[in-house]
Amino acid sequence: MRPDPTLLNVSLIGNKHVNRGTPCEDASFSLSANDVHVVVVADGAGGSKYTHARFGARCAVECVAELMTKHFDAFYFENRESVSRSLLVTAIHSKMADLLVEHELDGLERLSCTLLFVAVKGDMVLAGHIGDGMICRVSSHGLSPLTLPANGENASSTYFITFPNAQEYLRFIRTTTDDTHAFVLMTDGVEEMVYDSSTQLVRPVVARLAELAAQGKEKGEETLKSTIQEFVVDAGQQTDDASVGVLYLCGTNAPDFSALNDSKSKIERDFTDTIKSVQMEWVPQVKHAQEILSKINCQNTVKSDTLEVSKKEENAEDSEDVKANISSSEEPKQEEKVEKGVPDSPEVTSSSPKMVPLWAFLVMTGLFISSLVALALLLL
Repeated sequence: MRPDPTLLNVSLIGNKHVNRGTPCEDASFSLSANDVHVVVVADGAGGSKYTHARFGARCAVECVAELMTKHFDAFYFENRESVSRSLLVTAIHSKMADLLVEHELDGLERLSCTLLFVAVKGDMVLAGHIGDGMICRVSSHGLSPLTLPANGENASSTYFITFPNAQEYLRFIRTTTDDTHAFVLMTDGVEEMVYDSSTQLVRPVVARLAELAAQGKEKGEETLKSTIQEFVVDAGQQTDDASVGVLYLCGTNAPDFSALNDSKSKIERDFTDTIKSVQMEWVPQVKHAQEILSKINCQNTVKSDTLEVSKKEENAEDSEDVKANISSSEEPKQEEKVEKGVPDSPEVTSSSPKMVPLWAFLVMTGLFISSLVALALLLL
């Protein structure tokens, strides 16, 4: 049985914040519970309007770690990804609502932050990412990005978990640990130093950082902290806050570090091929399809109405047939009553004409004729 993963997480204040006298706005957290192991990092937004971003970042990482360790299966096996993403965002916003009261804030925007996490249970992996920063996978074959930075209209803008529609920008990755040696998460303060977006190359040093976890949690975090401080934070006077998280799968094969690529060819992108251009290209076809569907819907409506009328007519005919059957079944009974001399049923209404039996009619007629004859004899 494979031993539990080793989890590392460190957050360091950048020189930019040190020089300004402002606190570190990054946060990182790791947690193991219920056979689930989670590492989370977040970068609090910079800027005057994000006054309490560091509190938002801390709240987000702790909330996600708790959510994943308690409900990993619910999120991993839910096929409706939109539901999972919405639930995670709602949970974070709900936790942040208490901060609004505590710090007397006027909205979630004050708590804005990015978010990256990796959760592992057995061989199952669930990762999530909104905003910049990146998650890397280290395998026996090398190093590759699991998620890439997501920036807005320019390199200095990004997306935050505090957005009202954050679920639209939150990315979920469901995968397995097969051939995975470690996952490394980083905020943009580190990502900008180890990732070349023009080639999508992740520098081999990231695999070296992951290997520090082989020393164990306490020693590994101490070494990781000093390494990030020396090669990232102290690399300049305007360096940003830096957070790194490592989820290290013990007993798995590390890559051949001497064989890791330190360069790649530049990616050629066609900047005219945009989603907007695809939308415009498909407008005529979409309109054509809408006309077809509209016509079919109208035909289905007419058929439905016709069918309903036919059913009403059939029901009416059935009703008339039933009445006719009832009448025809009653007539022989009435004739039978006449032949047998049985009086009419008392249930017949007063408005219905009563039929006189034939024998009674003959007797009455005979008596009437006899009376006339007797009267005539008396007159003579």
